[in-house]
Parts: sequence; C-alpha cells; structure tokens
Amino acid sequence: MSLIIRNLQQTISIRRVPLRKKTEQLRCILGVQQFDLGLICVSNRHIQWLNKTYKGKNIPTDVLAFPFHENLNINELPYPSTRDEYDLGDIFLGVEYIYQQCKEYKEDYNNVLTVTVAHGMCHLLGYKHNTEADWLQMYEKEIQVLQALNKLSGTNLQPLTKNHF
Repeated sequence: MSLIIRNLQQTISIRRVPLRKKTEQLRCILGVQQFDLGLICVSNRHIQWLNKTYKGKNIPTDVLAFPFHENLNINELPYPSTRDEYDLGDIFLGVEYIYQQCKEYKEDYNNVLTVTVAHGMCHLLGYKHNTEADWLQMYEKEIQVLQALNKLSGTNLQPLTKNHF
C-alpha cells in the first residue's frame, strides 16, 4: 500500500528517493508491503517533545515508533479484518539527532537513516528492547533484515544497537 514520507523539519536535508527505495525494500523483506506506513522526519525539539510525552524521557532520540497494531507477537504479522486496519503505523525519525550522531561517530548519514528505519519497522512489528532477552531477539531480527537488504542493494549496513543493552 502507501508509504508516506513527511519532512516536518528544515535543518537537515532528506534525500527522499533513496529513502523511499530502501524503505520499500525493507517492507518487502519484512513482508509488510500491503500495509500503509508513515515516516515522519522531525527536529530535535519535536522528537524530544514526543519522547517526553509518550516515553517520559525529556531528551531527543533517533527514532520513535507508534504501531497501529499494538501487542503484536514477534514473527507475527497483523491480520487486518477491514481495509482501515491495513496500517502498520508511523515512525518518527529524529533526523537532526541522527545527523549529529553521524558527525560525531563519522558514520554515513543516509546509511544510518536506513538502519534507523529498519529498527523502527521492527518496533512496529512487536520487537522491543526493554530486557536483554528482548534486545537479543530484536538485534537478531535487525541483522537478518539488514543482511537481506545488503544483498538487494549492495550495501554493508549493520544494526546500530550492537552492545547497547
């Protein structure tokens, strides 16, 4: 179905065509291309407000995911009963935060943006990293997804969450 990319900030340039292409590839890899998905690019101020409002953390972050289908078990796709339920959810990308982190750690911004989208999509599909066991499941899923994407796109993307539990 549809992929909506909204850029609600003006500080960091967004290359929509490669972002859309990689996100569509991720949707196919995860088997969710029939679901609507929203990617919303926001500033540090906006992502900090969302993080404070919904997670209770008053700091900017790289990504927040808001699934349409809550309480999904991992490795389980949603089973919509109506057309309106063909919605995966929304991923808010703190692009200003991501860009600052890339500068600090000398990482490629567009690659990190793609990996962050993959991370957000895993969250929409029920993966969490609240416990070490949950983190390990999510990390393994990210490796699997990114390896498949690397084969399709000739990249060498790796999860950003290694040793982050």
